[in-house]
Amino acid sequence: MKKIALLGSTGSIGTQTLDVIRKNGDKFEAVALVANNSYEKLYEQICEFSPKYAVIVNKNAYDKLKERDLGKTELLTGEDAIADVASLEEVDVVLTAMVGFSGLVPTIRAIKAKKTIALANKETLVVAGELIMKLAKEYGAPILPVDSEHSAFFQCLNGENGNEVERLLLTASGGPFRGKKESELKNVSVKDVLAHPTWNMGAKITVDSATLVNKGFEAIEAKWLYDVDFDKIEVVVHPESVIHSMVEFTDGAIMAELGMPDMRIPIQYALSYPKRIVSDFPRLDFFKLQSLHFEKPDMKTFKGLKLAIEAGKTGGSAPCVFNAANEVAVDAFLNNKISFLNIYSIIEKTLAARKFIYNPDLETLINEDKLAREFTEKIMGDF
Repeated sequence: MKKIALLGSTGSIGTQTLDVIRKNGDKFEAVALVANNSYEKLYEQICEFSPKYAVIVNKNAYDKLKERDLGKTELLTGEDAIADVASLEEVDVVLTAMVGFSGLVPTIRAIKAKKTIALANKETLVVAGELIMKLAKEYGAPILPVDSEHSAFFQCLNGENGNEVERLLLTASGGPFRGKKESELKNVSVKDVLAHPTWNMGAKITVDSATLVNKGFEAIEAKWLYDVDFDKIEVVVHPESVIHSMVEFTDGAIMAELGMPDMRIPIQYALSYPKRIVSDFPRLDFFKLQSLHFEKPDMKTFKGLKLAIEAGKTGGSAPCVFNAANEVAVDAFLNNKISFLNIYSIIEKTLAARKFIYNPDLETLINEDKLAREFTEKIMGDF
C-alpha cells in the first residue's frame, strides 16, 4: 500500500489521480489532500477518501470548511502546511499537481524528506531545474514524470542503460488554433482558447497549450530530467495526441509511447512504478485511428514556444522571470483584462526589463519571481 500526498487534489490532475486511487484502493491510499480555494470539492474528497490531513490554503475557505464534519481528517491552512504534509514520515509518494510557482517550495521539502516525487507541476523544473535535480541527487529522491510527454520519454528510455540519445521528439497537439495565423488570433475569446481539441486540462494549462508556452516549458523540463541540450529536443506537432513522445537513438531507431489521450495512464504509471497494474481505461483502436499526422510548430505565430526555449537556453533566473510573467498574463487573459496575443508581448517586455542572475539559490528565485510579477502587473495597463 503506497501512501500518497496529493498537492492540488481539486484540479484536473488531482481529480484524475483520485480516480486512479479510487480504482486501486488496495494499492494506494490518499494520506493528505491539498487544495487552494475549492473547499466544496475538497470537502467531497475528504468525505470519500478520509485522508489523515487536508490543507486548504485560502483562509476564508478554511473558515468555511472547518465548520463541516470532517470525520478523522485534520484540517490545516496556509502555505507552510503544504510543505509540512509533503514531508510527512508516513508518505511514500508526493504527487505535485499544483499549478505554477507555488509548487516549488513543497517539492523541495518533499525531496529533502527523501520522498518519491510524482511530478505534474512543470513550473518546478522550469523555474529551478538545476537546483531541483541537484537536490534530488543529493537526497536520493526519485523524480517520476506525470506529464504524458515526459512519461513517454521515461518509458522509452527505461532499460536503455545509457544508450546515447540523438533526439527527444516532443509531441504537441497544436492546441485549439493549430494552422491559424496571427491575424486570426487578435479577437479570440477565453471560451475559444479553452476548447482544447484532445486533452481535458485546467484553464491555465489549456491557455499555455494554446500559446505553445506549455510546450516550451516541457522542452525545459526535458533538458533537466534527461540531461540533454536543447539542440537535441525537437517539437513535433501531432494533432491526434496518440503518440505521446518519441526517443531517437544514435543508430536511427526511434522508440515511441502510444495510447489514448488520457492523463490517468501516466498518473497510474508514476504511482505504480516500477510495476504496471491493470486498468479499465479506454484502449487505442488502430483500426478506427487509420492515420496519424505530423508537422512543424509555427513559432512565428505561436511565440510562446520560441520565447520559452530562449529563456531556457539563457538559463539562470530567466526561466523564472518568464514563468512569473506568463502566470500573471494568463490570469489577466482569463479575467478578460488583456487579449490573447498580449500574453506574448507582456512576457517579452518583462524578460527585456530584468537582469538575469546565474546559479540562483531558492531565496533568489523567490525574490526574482516576486519582482517579475510586480513589473508585469505594473505594465498591464499598457495593453
